[in-house]
Amino acid sequence: MSSHLGTGAETTPATPSGNSGGCATEGPGADRDGSGRLGSVFWTSLGISAIFVAWAVLFTDNLNKVTNTSLNWVTATFGWSYLVITLAILIFLVFLAFSPAGDIRLGKDGDRPEFSTLTWFAMILSAVMGIGLVSYGVAEPISHLATPPHGLAEPNTPAAAVRALQYSYFDWGLQAWAIFAVFGLAIAYSTHRKGRRTLVSQLFVPLLGDRVNGPIGKAIDVLAVFATLFGTTTSLGLGALQVNNGLGRLWGMPVNSVSQVLIIAAVTSIFTLSAVTGVSKGIKFLSQGSSLLAIALFVFMLVVGPAVFVANLYIESVGQWATDFFRMSLQGTAFGGLEWMQWWTYFMMAWWVSWGAFVGVFLARISRGRTIRGFIMGVLVVPSVVFFTWFTVFGGTAIHVDMFEDGDIAKQTAADINSAFFATLDHFPLADITSVIAIILVVMFFVSGADANTYVLSMMTSDGSHTPRRSVLILWGVLTGVTAVVLMLAGGLNALQNTVIVTSLPFLVIIAALAVSFWKELRADRKEKIDVAL
Repeated sequence: MSSHLGTGAETTPATPSGNSGGCATEGPGADRDGSGRLGSVFWTSLGISAIFVAWAVLFTDNLNKVTNTSLNWVTATFGWSYLVITLAILIFLVFLAFSPAGDIRLGKDGDRPEFSTLTWFAMILSAVMGIGLVSYGVAEPISHLATPPHGLAEPNTPAAAVRALQYSYFDWGLQAWAIFAVFGLAIAYSTHRKGRRTLVSQLFVPLLGDRVNGPIGKAIDVLAVFATLFGTTTSLGLGALQVNNGLGRLWGMPVNSVSQVLIIAAVTSIFTLSAVTGVSKGIKFLSQGSSLLAIALFVFMLVVGPAVFVANLYIESVGQWATDFFRMSLQGTAFGGLEWMQWWTYFMMAWWVSWGAFVGVFLARISRGRTIRGFIMGVLVVPSVVFFTWFTVFGGTAIHVDMFEDGDIAKQTAADINSAFFATLDHFPLADITSVIAIILVVMFFVSGADANTYVLSMMTSDGSHTPRRSVLILWGVLTGVTAVVLMLAGGLNALQNTVIVTSLPFLVIIAALAVSFWKELRADRKEKIDVAL
């Protein structure tokens, strides 16, 4: 995932240098842009982050032991909550879309969408397209082919191929975007219609009242900061692993922690500089360029790959996904499979939760004037279709290579999951060129996504200010890079996955409560409107 909050900034009033994205939006309420003061949320978040970094550096073995133990306890005890809560949110959104509340606009009643529907869809897709598509576009389907989920098929069989894509669709589909949609919907309603500051705590005014400005509200904002921080560091780590693997294949760069740290340091410098200088045109170019490169790579693979096989596999896999949707949505670990769920479904759900605040702010920014119904249908359906199609073309092609062309992509992936995408490209013409394009694509996603996250972290720790101080932007940019580095050195991908799962659980509860708070406010506002009409 990647995007930049400055998308469409040219339509908003100019903001001082230091605003990386032009995130400010017009609407009711002069107090929405916070004071920018560095209060308890900033200092608490900074202090705990510093303690975590020191812990990782000084007591690495202890950190790994604690996170592993916590991971096993959290997933064994509360893993079901990721399944139940995300499904409940999805059902809530579908109900909301087809209820009378679906006609309510995200803004004043007279507001209309700032962007055309096609432009809006393009912006949503710019948030969708990201490091995860390269990291897992081949890795997840080919891994499931070799080790089918929950033992539902024999390895490397046609049935396993269908199951492989079916579960990839589940991990990257409706539930993921339900998390983003409920967050974006609540933020858009709160900021555009109610005129509140862009803070997660402000979404709980219907439940907590003035207490959102006290310790409870501060605790919610701190949890939002940490969820966003670790979601970003996970993406940074995955990006570094992908770039390192690609450079190793092309030019023999050592695939080790030293190379990965250097890559993270270089990219951190770039996105921090971008966030500080507010070079929105440059990031806009990166976002547009990455989308074009992704489309070009997609079309290339569709042309040179087994298109007919992929199309047939797509239809069958979507049918299997639709048939088994509720079973997958509630399939836990009562009879085993915990390790598989930790590596795949629980990790993916936790990753989506950790990105909720950032993507929610982005979706809210571009959706003023849209109806609740239009917002929900657009955010749920379009990105899911994009993910399904990408995974089918790249993952399905890799499956064809292994099953019918004596390929060893699954074997290479088992040895190093970050080799999957490049191993697939190696089987087709112009492999060196397409590998370079894939590396450039990852770096573009890397920079634009981390830049936007740095801005959101700074905003959330600056009382919701849309123009956080330059020093705060630098601090969160550096801290994000440092956290990614210490986690990579502490245990690589496993450490990143373990940490994002453990730290996301409290925020999952917050998202569930957020949905309740939003529904309560909708009911109260609708009742008030009816009373006024009478």
